[in-house]
Amino acid sequence: MITEINKNIFKSFPEFESERLIFRKILISDAKDIFLIRSNDKVMRFMDVPRHHSISDSEKLIESIGESYKKETGINWAIIEKHSNGFVGYFGFFRIIPEHCRAEIGYALKPEYWGKGYMYETINRMVRFGFDNMKLHSIEANVNPENEKSKKVLEKIGFKKEAYFRENYLFDGKFLDSIIYSLLEMDLTKK
Repeated sequence: MITEINKNIFKSFPEFESERLIFRKILISDAKDIFLIRSNDKVMRFMDVPRHHSISDSEKLIESIGESYKKETGINWAIIEKHSNGFVGYFGFFRIIPEHCRAEIGYALKPEYWGKGYMYETINRMVRFGFDNMKLHSIEANVNPENEKSKKVLEKIGFKKEAYFRENYLFDGKFLDSIIYSLLEMDLTKK
């Protein structure tokens, strides 16, 4: 049984691809695309994080993403569509808990790419990376209970509902509920 994550992923940023997508390091030049996601009403409806009001907000996020990689507490990718080379969204293991071989994922797509199966393709590829390369034991996703699309894609991949927390998260002056999903590598082999 593996009881340590693979820290080698923090020596050289891993970039790879899936059938239709490329996963690469998020660059400061991606700030405009991040801003388009993090300032969009449709996207932010279920993302209980601060909205971006300027490209500067997105640049600060990209800088913090870079710092988390340096500190080995997170790793995030830009999702790029192969045929157009367009920035589709982002995905990350943004909270890595090495002592438990566990990481929490976060993700978002531009609305014009919704409904194309890109997030399913992304999460499917990323959980394989998490288990095979990072040597994680479990992967967690914290979802707004009203985000039906996110719950559906996680369940399709094999994530299991682990907990429903009532008003456990204070955001924007309101206490919100959360659903925690988790995936173990053995959940993938059972499918």
